[in-house]
Amino acid sequence: MSKLPEENQFFDVSDYGRPVARAIANSLKNTSTTPIHVTLWFVVAGIIALFFIYKEWFVLATIFLVLKSILDAADGELARVKNTPSYTGRYLDSVSDIILNLFLLTLIGITNNDHWWWIALAFIGLQLQGTLYNYYYVILRNIHGGDTTSRIIEGKTPVAFDIEKQSHVNILFGMYKFCYGIFDFVIYKLDASAQKTKNLPNWFMTLVSFYGLGFQLLFIGVLLIAGLKAFVLPILVIYSFGIPVFIVIRKFFL
Repeated sequence: MSKLPEENQFFDVSDYGRPVARAIANSLKNTSTTPIHVTLWFVVAGIIALFFIYKEWFVLATIFLVLKSILDAADGELARVKNTPSYTGRYLDSVSDIILNLFLLTLIGITNNDHWWWIALAFIGLQLQGTLYNYYYVILRNIHGGDTTSRIIEGKTPVAFDIEKQSHVNILFGMYKFCYGIFDFVIYKLDASAQKTKNLPNWFMTLVSFYGLGFQLLFIGVLLIAGLKAFVLPILVIYSFGIPVFIVIRKFFL
């Protein structure tokens, strides 16, 4: 089962690990393993990747960044094949992502003797890129009746599903708003009318998917392997200049 109906799916550059993620989910379908377990596995994979970056073993680091992306997709796939959607898993996934992103860019910046503001700008850029992609993707899923655990506007705490505790949802939603609130607000204000659109063509979503976290992590890994660690943060900052381009295209040409 996918986030989108098959006839509405687009080529998602950031979702290269989805076939493996589905295989993992299907292998775990009849076990006691939960999507939360898989989320914790991707956190461990991310931490191992950070260790390898610190040791400058960049090929191994990239392998674990890719593994992290695959497991990041597998937790949602497992929730769908087990029919156990939860806001607990949705927010834990997102909070884990942003913390690992912060640690990743901070580690790269510190080991490269970059100024703190390069780290800050790269982190802000990375998060705004991912937020733009997720914003349009959630809108697309709403248009076509896809997965609904992610909401276009995360305004107030959702009501927990039967399989989870409301107290857990409350805590994790608060953490989500603390971590993502400003990025969601900025992207929404830049293109508030997008939520009313009925036209997000496949070619546009494919281009925006270059801002998905899976591709971002792969791109960072490739730069590290190529000996371009000094350019990772500046490239991420420059990469963010595409955000207004996508918004202008969406507003005025779609």
